[in-house]
Amino acid sequence: MIPRRNPVRRPSWAGRNYTLLTAAAVVSGLGSSGALVAGAFAVLAAGGSATDVGLVAAARTVPLVLFVLIGGALADRLPRHRVMVAANALNCASQGLFAVLVLTGTAQVWQMALLAALGGTGQAFFSPAAEGMVLATVSGSESGRAFAAFRMGVNGAGILGTALGGALAAATGPGWVLAADAGAFAVAAALRAFLDVRDVPGRRGGAGLLADLREGWREVAGRPWLWSIVTQFAVVNAVVAAAESVYGPLVARERLGGAGPWGLALAAFGVGTLLGGLLMTRWAPRRLLLVGVLGVLPLALPSAALAVPVATPVLVAVLCVTGVSVEVFAVAWMSALHQEIPEEKFSRVSSYDWLGSLALVPVATAAAGPVQDAVGRPAALWGCSALVLVLTLAVLCVPDVRRLARRTGDGDGAGRGDRDDDGTATLGPAAPGQVALGTAVPGPAVPGPPPGPTARPEGGAQGTAGPLR
Repeated sequence: MIPRRNPVRRPSWAGRNYTLLTAAAVVSGLGSSGALVAGAFAVLAAGGSATDVGLVAAARTVPLVLFVLIGGALADRLPRHRVMVAANALNCASQGLFAVLVLTGTAQVWQMALLAALGGTGQAFFSPAAEGMVLATVSGSESGRAFAAFRMGVNGAGILGTALGGALAAATGPGWVLAADAGAFAVAAALRAFLDVRDVPGRRGGAGLLADLREGWREVAGRPWLWSIVTQFAVVNAVVAAAESVYGPLVARERLGGAGPWGLALAAFGVGTLLGGLLMTRWAPRRLLLVGVLGVLPLALPSAALAVPVATPVLVAVLCVTGVSVEVFAVAWMSALHQEIPEEKFSRVSSYDWLGSLALVPVATAAAGPVQDAVGRPAALWGCSALVLVLTLAVLCVPDVRRLARRTGDGDGAGRGDRDDDGTATLGPAAPGQVALGTAVPGPAVPGPPPGPTARPEGGAQGTAGPLR
């Protein structure tokens, strides 16, 4: 008699909505990670220069900066899943047309910039809604394992998608990679359309969008740890975006052998995020942000490695270490947000996070080419590395960053927004084993390779380091 195997059961916290959201994020992450590699090489294949690569990346980020606050306010008012589906549809259309132009050999830089801007508009509405939606699908007591599994799936998709994207771009050109990303957006939109929102907390109307935005701003301004780290990443994301989305592909083409080695290096970053995720599921540091901000220091390494430049194996190792550090920061950052920010205000706070994280990225990516022409690529890359180090050390001087701690008690304190009378975050000992992993890279847009940040629910390729989400 053949013994019957026990069926694989989903964990109790992996409900239908959570499973659909995770599946959609994995599918979209596969496509978008490959498009991160293909986008820059599509511009170069069309005869673009380093400045053109930066301008296309900036074109995607400008509408993100312009519309992300509106996206956050709407996501706290409207059904978040509908906002996500509409944004995915827009990204599918823009990326599909981008692919057609590249495949037919008719793509021009201004066309790619326009389509990148449409994609950025979609992400401006998608990202705050996605972060609030994932948060709403799990209970506080189960959020640690749920977010851990979500991030592991997205990071795994990033590894596979980046490696396949680099290989496919090298073998057939970037057009087919972009077409696959458009298809992935379509599948993700379909999955999110089937979300069951009957048990999701209803959205409120409120006094108006401006009043909602003011309320969100008060949440940010009242927490020194929050606005100081968002300010830090306004610069960190900008310089890492310039280094990895503009200079990185150029170094790869001239010194490493093109898209294939660059895709391998970016895949190593993804491996690092998986290793970092495994580490943080087993380690619950008491001082969340102290550990997280210390994890930002290694983000200076990729720029330094490209400045030398090091050989491909060394660059692969550097990006793997960077991936671990990014995940440490991402876990700590999203644990703090999940613990301190009320759920009904989460998307608005997230939108201010995105705004601060992205505000300088268009300037940095657009200026990357001219700066290279003025001072040389190595000097520009060393400057990027130095800025990351200086700003990170400055943020470590903020008392609330060093003191904010994980709470004990019921669940993980998710969304309670508890604060002392002086407005600072309530401090308390760590809850062993309770790590509320965030939704996609990229805290303030958690740094990652060119897209990044991403460490959050994926919103599509950005042509920048996520910016670092």
